[in-house]
Amino acid sequence: MTGTVIIDSGGANLASLQFAFERLGATARVSADAHEIAAAERVVLPGVGSASEAMRRLRAAGLARLLPTLTQPVLGICLGMQLLFEHSAEGETECLAILPGVVRRLEPSVARPVPHMGWNRLTTLQSDPLLAGLDPQSYFYFVHSYAAPLGAFTLAPVEYGERLSAVVRRGNFCGVQFHPERSAASGARVLANFLSL
Repeated sequence: MTGTVIIDSGGANLASLQFAFERLGATARVSADAHEIAAAERVVLPGVGSASEAMRRLRAAGLARLLPTLTQPVLGICLGMQLLFEHSAEGETECLAILPGVVRRLEPSVARPVPHMGWNRLTTLQSDPLLAGLDPQSYFYFVHSYAAPLGAFTLAPVEYGERLSAVVRRGNFCGVQFHPERSAASGARVLANFLSL
């Protein structure tokens, strides 16, 4: 088995994710090979760009069918978290349908421009191994224009004009809307917790 595999989603943050895992003493390979991903001990689904393009790439690589069948820990990051849901309003895209719900565009206002970009705190933290040891006052770095609503699988919301899902989990599938690789010690703690799942 390969340790941690980061799915090659074409995003510019792949190297920074690899470095974030290396700082934790873990090796993470970048791959789009279905066999390698299926054999991995854990899988990371990052995402930068549009939902429609990301799903096109996953389907072309045969990964859209594979991902929902995985039984090892899976972590979706930013757009990768959004792809875990049924549908995204971005390009009216059918996603992986691992989590129920529709990802929709944030509503801009004078006080809250879109994209939501910068540091923000999670408003509450449910007890979960993914969030173990986190200070409730911790800040995380967000960059997104679309967001998932609160639901039964929300572990922690974030406030940005309304409460949105910032951390989700359903069984072995986890997701974070923020970028842990850019969130300093708090993000490193989330990644370390993921490695321990």
